[in-house]
Amino acid sequence: MDAARRKRRDFIQNIAIVLLSLSAVALFTQTQLYNLDLTGRDGYFTQSSASAAGVQSLEGLTDLAAPVRVAVTSSHTYGRYGAFCLTTDNEAFIPLLSEALASASAFSACEVRDFLAALNESSVYCDFLSPLPLSILAGLTGVTLEDSVLSVRRLALVKPAGQTVQLYLWDGEDACFRGGTAVSSARLEEVIGGYELGNAFFALDNLESGGYGAVEPCSLFLTELPDLPDLAAVNPLTDDDWLLSALDFNPHTNYRHQESDGTQIIAEGVRSLRIRSDGTVLYQSGSDPTLDIASTREDAPTAEEAVLGAGALLNRLLSDVSSDARLYLQSFRQEGGVTELQFGYQINGLPIRFSDGGCAAEVTLAGTAVTRLSLRFRQYTPSDSSTPLLPLRQALAIAAGHSGAEMAIGYADNGGDTVSAAWLLE
Repeated sequence: MDAARRKRRDFIQNIAIVLLSLSAVALFTQTQLYNLDLTGRDGYFTQSSASAAGVQSLEGLTDLAAPVRVAVTSSHTYGRYGAFCLTTDNEAFIPLLSEALASASAFSACEVRDFLAALNESSVYCDFLSPLPLSILAGLTGVTLEDSVLSVRRLALVKPAGQTVQLYLWDGEDACFRGGTAVSSARLEEVIGGYELGNAFFALDNLESGGYGAVEPCSLFLTELPDLPDLAAVNPLTDDDWLLSALDFNPHTNYRHQESDGTQIIAEGVRSLRIRSDGTVLYQSGSDPTLDIASTREDAPTAEEAVLGAGALLNRLLSDVSSDARLYLQSFRQEGGVTELQFGYQINGLPIRFSDGGCAAEVTLAGTAVTRLSLRFRQYTPSDSSTPLLPLRQALAIAAGHSGAEMAIGYADNGGDTVSAAWLLE
């Protein structure tokens, strides 16, 4: 009886050893296949540039709607119309702007004072918050232009007395240009006539009183302060396995550790990924160009290709985040074969600024390869509460200590769970 029991026990032990061995082999195989990209997973970016065509999930630059501040002026009527809760996909004025950009020609340099003086004529003024290449700005309105060395932050479509409609471009610093357009005077007056003037004014309208002379002349103010909802803000990055997969890391890797501040560090070869406890991630490729974007050129993508490729990657990473805020292009810089892009968050046309002065996302490309990427995962949802804005006179008194800064309304995110509208000095 004892001999039979020992045989059955040995038989069961042998079966268990075989099963454990098979499990270990299966796990090892899964890990290795994952590294070799043979598991059939959905690889949004892969190691080959040919497959990177799938990156372009954005149909065009119009899918990256950007915030814009607008002022409408009539030389025949006192006052201006102003709005700041608008984006570049707004159908009220974008057709006019698209027509002007598509037909603009014969640009010549002018002075900043010429731009400011033109704002007292019948005009439609747009402020895109930061300078962008003219081709990108035009693309946001649905117009295709060749890459240009011109950077534009502000523009104005103007009808000077006795002249044809002109387009003024200003980078917000020293470079200012003007050129002709095919927009008719009647067309511009028709658009202007559709707005009720008198709800807004520029700082330049009151330079001699109330502290307005201390702020940037194109700071746009409304006669009545808006009541804007607070935003509930959370870090939505609770599970990072999908993030590792999206960036072509193995979520089962053993090459990860946690620092004392809670930052997760994952390394695969020369590539690394840092995931901070506040939801900020930082990817660096080292010398391994695993992620890249689609381009028709080998040395460097066109400006549009770079923006669409970077935007598609960021949208892919944020695809599971249920947020009312959207990314928009904040800055673009291309020199040689290196392209640097910064993106911000905006909600209903209002920018969300971070207290540390940083942006929502940054992407660096060497040629078409993504060499560095940072992204703050933040989920914003409007709440039923609101925090009143500081009265304008008090805000101007504070701004006096920051001479020349632009005053504007936006959201200020200090990392807490509630984000409120505030006066921004930029």
